[in-house]
Amino acid sequence: MKSTLITLAVIIVIVVVYILINGMRLKKAVTTLTQEDFIKGYRKAQLIDLREAKDFEAGHILGARNIPTTQLRQRHKEIRPDLPVYMYDQNSGRSARAALFLKKRGYHQLYMLDGGFGKWTGKIKYKNK
Repeated sequence: MKSTLITLAVIIVIVVVYILINGMRLKKAVTTLTQEDFIKGYRKAQLIDLREAKDFEAGHILGARNIPTTQLRQRHKEIRPDLPVYMYDQNSGRSARAALFLKKRGYHQLYMLDGGFGKWTGKIKYKNK
């Protein structure tokens, strides 16, 4: 019984350390912006929608380019590393992973929309409108 509790405690400590390390890596890789701050800067940057094409076509932030996270590995060179990159997905989870991926490849000005497209209340462009 005692060894089981010790093993469980070790596992919990490892998980907590892993979460903290990933949080610090993410904080260094990307700056999370409120919608207001995102709006102030995205027009002077590359605006990337990381959602799948069908979601992008159903509605996206005006001026965004669609590069789904599932294609980012093959298409990341379409994004210029010398310009700021503003990115969003549906709720910010994919943006964080995409930022870590891009950071490893030399991109430094990375910004993501807090809460993602799901919380966006600004202008939206629809594919056929």
